[in-house]
Amino acid sequence: MIRLAISVEGKTEEEFVKKSLTPHLRRSNVYATPVLIGRARGRAKSGGNVTIDRLAKEMRHLRRSFDAVTSLVDFYGFRDKSRRLPNDLVRVIRNRIGQSDERSVFPYVQLHEFEGLLFSNVQAFRRISPGSSIKELRSIRSKFGTPEDINDHPETTPSKRIKSLIPHYQKTLHGPLIALEIGLDTIRSECPRFDAWLGWLEALGEPETQPAA
Repeated sequence: MIRLAISVEGKTEEEFVKKSLTPHLRRSNVYATPVLIGRARGRAKSGGNVTIDRLAKEMRHLRRSFDAVTSLVDFYGFRDKSRRLPNDLVRVIRNRIGQSDERSVFPYVQLHEFEGLLFSNVQAFRRISPGSSIKELRSIRSKFGTPEDINDHPETTPSKRIKSLIPHYQKTLHGPLIALEIGLDTIRSECPRFDAWLGWLEALGEPETQPAA
């Protein structure tokens, strides 16, 4: 069993790992443990306060106790992303960690918010919302190539779009439950970046291929 630490920025991501990723990855011989980043620990509300140095320091520390380490943080929530693209952030974080082994260390930055994944199947929102909101959510989804592309302005991030249509939406409560109802297979089919990351996580449980003599 591969022991995997997933450095997460908030309670929503922590619950998503517990409810969806950990049970799924056990089938690949990988045991995933979510670990809240630094100051997020012990706070009811957290997230959106991630820096490159903070995440690199956290992952470097976790690597000492786990077989592999990754992250689940929102691109939108980075305080110091400046003009960097998500892949640029990943390269910088890996350099700060000082770990070249891509098999055991993989900084992952979600585009653009966790809530983007929930647009993979907006029908799942029926558990907390009437049909009129579902129609609006479906309209939003239709305007973007993938759910991961939804974030054209700070005031129209995925979570704010959802909250404007469903005022009683609670990120930490409803987000992981809706994701669970959607299912990882559907999320993967709609979100290529997430799919590639999950494929990397699954591959951790596979034996390393030895070079031919």
